[in-house]
Amino acid sequence: MTEPLRLCSGTEAVRKFQKAGWTLARRKGSHAMLTKPGYPWTLSVPQHGELGFGLLRKLLRQAGLSIEEFNGL
Repeated sequence: MTEPLRLCSGTEAVRKFQKAGWTLARRKGSHAMLTKPGYPWTLSVPQHGELGFGLLRKLLRQAGLSIEEFNGL
């Protein structure tokens, strides 16, 4: 059985993605834009108090991370 996805804030999500090798390219309004060499995606992470399950799953898919990897960061 897979580990459940733990919700987090936008700020926490940015920190976790940075630990996974993504870099903060810029902030535009209430969103942080993260890039990683070799990836076609720019992750747009809203800086909300808590990100929803659907948005987190989409970001994890784009980043190529599993739920277990993300929770462990």
